[in-house]
Amino acid sequence: MNVGLTGGIGSGKSEVARLLAKHGAVLVDSDALAREAVAPGSAGLAAVAEEFGESVLRPDGSLDRARLGAIVFADPPRRERLEEIIHPYVRARAAEISTRAPRHAVVVHDVPLLTEKHLGDLYDVVVVVDVPMEVQLDRLLRRGMSEADAKARIAAQATREQRLAIADYVVDNSGSLAELGAEVDDLWSILAGAAGPASA
Repeated sequence: MNVGLTGGIGSGKSEVARLLAKHGAVLVDSDALAREAVAPGSAGLAAVAEEFGESVLRPDGSLDRARLGAIVFADPPRRERLEEIIHPYVRARAAEISTRAPRHAVVVHDVPLLTEKHLGDLYDVVVVVDVPMEVQLDRLLRRGMSEADAKARIAAQATREQRLAIADYVVDNSGSLAELGAEVDDLWSILAGAAGPASA
């Protein structure tokens, strides 16, 4: 079973992914694959440097993600160009991991832009991690992000209503970690039961 997991920035999607993996899910982390795509020495990093200039590289030749982020989040066409460079690699690696997963496995694809890119139909089930926007903003500010940057990141993503509209299951992460854990336990029971006996 292929599960698409998404949620806005600051929603706690990565924590839900971690908890599902702890239960036994095979995790396909799109953010991790995107970092692979621009690893030092990679063709992806060379393409990014050619497109955005040497200023997005650190002195050691690695990608300065903060500098690149500041460029693309302020300029949607440039963000789309970055996605054109990175996403083919991410899709290919995600397909490779899914193909290698055991029969009856629950394969959780952690996909930040699932809603924005209209990818819901690629998955058997879509799970949305949901929090109110004020919770998102508070969490981003606690991470040290400026209010302007936090609001820009939230605005660059799909709205809460757009994400909820494509959800088969919703995980409310506006409460405590204990409450989140209980919600994920219940979700896993549903997913594992639907996937088959080897996952339960």
